[in-house]
Amino acid sequence: MCGIVGIYSLSAVNQALYDALTVLQHRGQDAAGIVTQKNGKLFLRKANGLVKDVFHTRHMRRLQGNIGVAHVRYPTAGCSSSAEAQPLYVNSPYGLVLAHNGNLTNKDELKQELFEKDLRHINTSSDSEILLNVFAHALQLTPSKKLTPEQVFTAVKSVYSRCKGAFAVVALIAGHGMICFRDSFGIRPVVFGKKNVNGKEEYMVASESVALDALGFSLVRDVKPGEAIYINQQGELYMQQITQVEQAAPCIFEHVYLARPDSFMDNISVYRARLRMGEKLADKIEREWSEHDIDVVIPIPDTSTTSAMQLAHKLKIKLRHGFVKNRYIGRTFIMPGQEVRKKSVRQKLNAIGIEFEGKNVLLVDDSIVRGTTSQQIVEMARDAGAKKVYFASAAPPVRYPNVYGIDMPSAKELIAHNRTEQEVGELIGADKLIYQTLDDLIDTCREGNPKITRFETSVFDGQYVTGNINSDYLKKIDDERNDVAKMPMDKGDFVENAELSESELKESDLNDSHHDDDTNIELHNVGDI
Repeated sequence: MCGIVGIYSLSAVNQALYDALTVLQHRGQDAAGIVTQKNGKLFLRKANGLVKDVFHTRHMRRLQGNIGVAHVRYPTAGCSSSAEAQPLYVNSPYGLVLAHNGNLTNKDELKQELFEKDLRHINTSSDSEILLNVFAHALQLTPSKKLTPEQVFTAVKSVYSRCKGAFAVVALIAGHGMICFRDSFGIRPVVFGKKNVNGKEEYMVASESVALDALGFSLVRDVKPGEAIYINQQGELYMQQITQVEQAAPCIFEHVYLARPDSFMDNISVYRARLRMGEKLADKIEREWSEHDIDVVIPIPDTSTTSAMQLAHKLKIKLRHGFVKNRYIGRTFIMPGQEVRKKSVRQKLNAIGIEFEGKNVLLVDDSIVRGTTSQQIVEMARDAGAKKVYFASAAPPVRYPNVYGIDMPSAKELIAHNRTEQEVGELIGADKLIYQTLDDLIDTCREGNPKITRFETSVFDGQYVTGNINSDYLKKIDDERNDVAKMPMDKGDFVENAELSESELKESDLNDSHHDDDTNIELHNVGDI
């Protein structure tokens, strides 16, 4: 899960890109980056950290131009090194920068092909760098001083033929324009909008429609699965369906947890989908536990609040906000390392005792992934005086790893993997656990857009829509992405294992010593670094 933005404007675009990233900060808190273009030159600023910490006034002044792309990241694959912060750059052909949300499931084969056949070197463990080089190689095969939209779309077609998995991409081709495209299943989201300024159009693409709203762009529609949108330097818009799609399958977990409630995805209101999740949960409780003794419904902020509100309304039980959230602590689900997550839960939430004392409480959360947060919250409710603590999940049990860009890939770290619902309830310490059914979850989203007949639901049912996932692949990503593999290394270990180039070592040293002035790079002078 990352956030991508691309804007073609009639004026300086640096502030607009910054503002869009702040709106998409929930999609990634590990790193942020912006690339802009002016007169064929590219200007880059990227580093680890939150958007507000990565970009200062001195950086913003150097991001010149009226067209640019931006990215917020957390490390689904690879590591959290600033070397893998996006957008990523390659100088040939033309000069390309790319921002990517998703995950390629055939990256190892592609990396070997790029080295042996295309003579391209991949210097990080990022699949985004692989995707960038696949696109660059395809553009290289149709060199032209005046690159045509048809040539750009031909290059994108090559990406579809070679890359498997999930990808929502926005890229800049220096001196030519901006291209956005989405995988043929539409797994990862991206929307397209425009704004009329003095009779001329400005264009924007972003992971979520809320970013368009914040900048005054009107949502035109979602980028279609298998579609590419190209905007050249003159602001001329071109669209082409690159691959034919038999059955789109957008990720349903976006609606459960990842997206902001004020976003629309695939013409589905995230807010309304979450309301329906609460209704379906209430129906299940009435159907299977009609003699319940719930006194109060308490959401676990923030993602579950909408579902809990509707659940309480339908059951005619009072809703109370029993937890106060520290807004300055990041989302524990996307924090690397189990110990970090354990420490942050108590720092993030604090119980209001009077809402728990002597009551049978139903805690409502959007989902249960590793179970760390759920277990500690149940303990907090009991410590606050709750008589009984019930727990409801707006999503079904998460039992399988995700391979399409969400950071929960290691099966053994999922509390529901190879366990019954009763066993999960006992492990988190709840008196009773209620899960949403998968059919009900699908219905909550399909009701928003009946044209979507399938969703990507692999974390719940183990069915991978791209069809190229086997047990060997799952074992490999388990080894790569479990908490042990994500443990931070000191600089000596990092250099020894990654064999960084001299220029990257210099950048790493600069970042560590906080001399971040020198990491704001004018890419046309990249050889001087």
